Amino acid sequence: LREPGLNLRVVQLFRDPRAVHNSRLKARQALLRESIQVLRSRHRAEPRGTLRHPQQQLPGMLGGGRAPQHRAEFFIGGALEVICQAWLRDLLLARRAPAWVRRRYTQLRYEDLVREPRAQLRRLLRFAGLPVPPALEDFVLNMTRGAAYSSDRPFLISARDAREAIHAWRERLSRQQVRQVEAACGEAMSLLAY
Repeated sequence: LREPGLNLRVVQLFRDPRAVHNSRLKARQALLRESIQVLRSRHRAEPRGTLRHPQQQLPGMLGGGRAPQHRAEFFIGGALEVICQAWLRDLLLARRAPAWVRRRYTQLRYEDLVREPRAQLRRLLRFAGLPVPPALEDFVLNMTRGAAYSSDRPFLISARDAREAIHAWRERLSRQQVRQVEAACGEAMSLLAY
């Protein structure tokens, strides 16, 4: 960040953890390995002697005090908790950082981009000191306001109506799952105004 020749800027993208959990559950088999790696990163960060067996319940882990029926769900939930803890560390670090760091860092909530694609694109490009080509505005509008929406393919990158995606978790997650995500990710959600 201090290298003047780079003029580095950091944009950190966030998404409502409930929506993240919903997407990760839909793609649980595809994300199983990634979720296990995320959980291992937690274990590497813990002091020696605190390593837990992967099947033990971790404090606050999504799963409500017992391992979910499917092993993949156990790892998906645990990975989301690790992700939210990392988000919280990042958010607190950014708030406490010196002014010169804060000038080079910004946050973007996925939901804000979906609701106001042109305004958020302009904000990001202004932050980066870049021009706003009309073709790029058209592209971001098309990618967030496309005619189709496929909830069955959560990681498909295509023109679709992303406004439906931001609320899909409300229809698919149980109340218990929502409460578990909110308990595990509550501090980060609060700082992000979710």
